Order: sequence, then C-alpha cells, then structure tokens
Amino acid sequence: MSTNEATTASADKAATSAKGLDRALNALGTLMIVLSAVTPASSVFIIVPGVIALAGTGSFLSFVIAAVIGLFMAFVYAELSSAYPMAGGEYTMIGRTLGRFWGFVTLVLVFVSIVLIVAVIALGVGTYLGVLIPNLSPQLVGVVTIALAGTVAAMRIKLNAFVTGIFLGIEMLALLILMWLGFTHIERPLSSLFTAPQLLDPTTNALVPASAGIVMAATAVALFAYNGYGAAAYFGEETQDAKHNIGKVVLWALVITVAAELIPLTAVLLGSPDLVALLAAPQKIEYFLEARGGHALTVLISLAIAVAIFNAVIAIILQAARLLFSSGRDKTWFGPINAAVASVHGSYASPWIATIVVSILAAVACFIDINLLLVVSGTSLVVIYALLCVAVFVGRRSGTTDGGHYRMPLFPIPAVLAFLALIYVAYQNYLDVAFGRPSLIATGLIMVVAAVYYLLVLARRKDWNLHGPDELAG
Repeated sequence: MSTNEATTASADKAATSAKGLDRALNALGTLMIVLSAVTPASSVFIIVPGVIALAGTGSFLSFVIAAVIGLFMAFVYAELSSAYPMAGGEYTMIGRTLGRFWGFVTLVLVFVSIVLIVAVIALGVGTYLGVLIPNLSPQLVGVVTIALAGTVAAMRIKLNAFVTGIFLGIEMLALLILMWLGFTHIERPLSSLFTAPQLLDPTTNALVPASAGIVMAATAVALFAYNGYGAAAYFGEETQDAKHNIGKVVLWALVITVAAELIPLTAVLLGSPDLVALLAAPQKIEYFLEARGGHALTVLISLAIAVAIFNAVIAIILQAARLLFSSGRDKTWFGPINAAVASVHGSYASPWIATIVVSILAAVACFIDINLLLVVSGTSLVVIYALLCVAVFVGRRSGTTDGGHYRMPLFPIPAVLAFLALIYVAYQNYLDVAFGRPSLIATGLIMVVAAVYYLLVLARRKDWNLHGPDELAG
C-alpha cells in the first residue's frame, strides 16, 4: 500500500470511528426489532385480507409457496449479511458484490419502498383506533403516529429493543387469540385448502376454483407480508458479535414470521362460519372476529393491532434511518446533506438527523393516495430479492463474501430456485393489468432515475465509496 493510500485509509477509518453506532444489542434484542419491523399481526390484519380477496382460500397456498421462497431468500440474506453486517443492508451487500452502480440503484429502490411502507402502515392506525374514536382522519393519525414513532426511534437502540419487545408481545397475544378462535371452531378440513382452493366470483357471488395463476399472482403479495427478516443486517453495526449472530437472527425471524402469519390465516380460513360471507366481507378479519368472538373482543384486538402498527412504524423508521445514515457516510449526496444524515447523536448514539428526515418524508407520503403508495412499492421487493440472489453467486465466485461465518446449505440450489420463482412471480405480475403492470412501471421508473443520478453525479465523483464500521465482527 502506498503512502497516499495508507493516509486515505487512515482518514476513512478515523471518520468512520467518529460516526460509529453503539454496539449495544445482543442477538435477542436485534430479533425483537426485526420481528417488529416485519410486524406479523399488522400483516395478518392489513395484507392477508388483500391476499384472501385476490385468491380466496388459495391464499393458503400463496403463503405456503411464499414461505418456501422466503426460506431460500433467508439463506441468501443470512450469507450476505454475515459477510456484510452493516447499516446499509441490501445496499451494502449488493454494492460490495455487484458494484457501485447496482448498489446505488438498490439504495434508491429500498429507501423509497421503506418510506412508502411506513406511510402505508401508519395510515392503518386510524382504522383500528376508529373502533373507539370514529371518523378519525387517517392522514392526521398517520402523521401523529410517525412523529411519535420517530421520537422513540431517535433514542438509544437498546431502549428501542426493549420498547419494541413489549409491543411485539402484545401483537403476538392478539394472533394467539385469533388462532384459538379458528381452531376451536373448525368448519372445513385442512385438505380443502390444498386440493380445492376457492375464491368468490363477484358477478354471481358464488365460490369458483382458484386457478394456479391467481395463486401465484397472490404469492407476490404474500412475499411482501413476510418481508422484513433481512432487516437484521441494518443493525449489524449495533449487534454484538454480528458476523456470528446476524445470520441466525435472519433465519429465526423468517421462521417465527411464517408461523405467526400462516397459522392465523389457516385458522381464519378453516374456522370461519360462512366462507362466502368471509370472502365477501370488506373487513375480512374483523368479520371473523365478530362472528367468533363478539364485538367486545373485536374492539380489544383492534386496539392491539393499532399498537402493533405503531411498533412496526418505530422498527421500520429505525431501519430506514440506518440506510440513510450509511448513504451519508458513503458521501452519496452532497456535502452538508452527507454530514447531516451521517451524524450520530452524542448521548443516544443514534443517527438522529437521518431519523428525523425519514419521519418527515414518511409523514408527507401519508397525503399520497394509498393505492399509488402500494403500486410504487409493489414490485421493488422482487427486484431487490433477484439482485441479492445474483449477489450471493458473485460473492462466492469472487471471494468477497469469504469473511462471513454463515454459508447456506446446498449452495447454489436455494439461490437458483429463489431466483427462478421470482422471475415467475414477476411474470404473473406483468399479466396483472390492474396492479402488476403499474407496479412494474413504477419500479422501472425509480431505477431509471437512480441510474441517471449515478451516471451524472456519482460516476464522476471519486469520493463516493462504500465505507463501513472499523470492525465488522463487533
């Protein structure tokens, strides 16, 4: 190494050390935050009804297929995050394996998606608080939710792990009640979900077979419901012995998420007193709760879901703030912006300015039409997953991931199968004129904007590099 290179490396190391995050989490604390970001209860009450509306009882198969793809993707995430347990998450993994261009495209895709996801779920708080306070403005409640959650997220990461852990317990209790109501009132055999999936024909209000194409199209949404287990990588710089622990956190988060979403879905589909009424109901889970548990229990569970959504907003803001922090540390934007978002609070050891920026952007997004929010964030996940599958191949071949302590079993089979499944899901989305194609177009436009910024700005700057903490292992 030349004298100039040594000087530059020393300066980079000093700058990184000055901006370092607090490595205060054990594996369990990280798992609590990650599960809160996944928010299984919110998925069951907000995303699962949409899958049921699309695929009927075929939603069960959609979630099973998504779980298999999710397992393969968890292997990919675990291997890459073990090699790069950094605050940039997918941006860091893909940037260090596929190159800076794809790293930046991933950064923009992930950041836009996360901000919009925060807005989408925050808008859902008003729906569930409405059982006590009717006629609430979804936008106002969403903004207040984001402001409160952002305040908590700006505190110490260890405090956030404690808070999210308590709220996570509340939402898991709500899911257990849902399971109990379904499995104690079985109306149809489990085999019917495998052999004869059905959906509701809106023109005749009768049950008709759910085709394989519909089941696969719904799988894209089911993947979205499971998504979040890979968020563990964003807390790699704050997790003790990260290279050993992050891969385990990813896999445990996926297993717990699948159980916490697939089992309640099964309970609802098997235990609903009237399948036609369930599929026709505008609020499907609420219909089931009213039918099996009564109004008082429905109100109680609704409040628990409001808590779960608030918890998810905290966890996802934490994730997005660390992504923005990482981009600032890499000097992705412009001088004052980079310095601001890469700064760490002296007392809380958190990227507090990045947290504020994320919260403001998400609050503004609350005033965008929710259908547009869903369309923009819909297909980005499939693209990011596909890039990760390619990244794990390239990382193995180039040796850039050799420093990780986790290796997926049966490599490369899980990554290949996941990639092929993602291509098929993307194809089914393309066939879906109402939702899939607009989602693909939106994702494509975001990628084009990211590519233009990279070519016009970043490619011409020599100071843009992928940095990391002084020590990856903790």
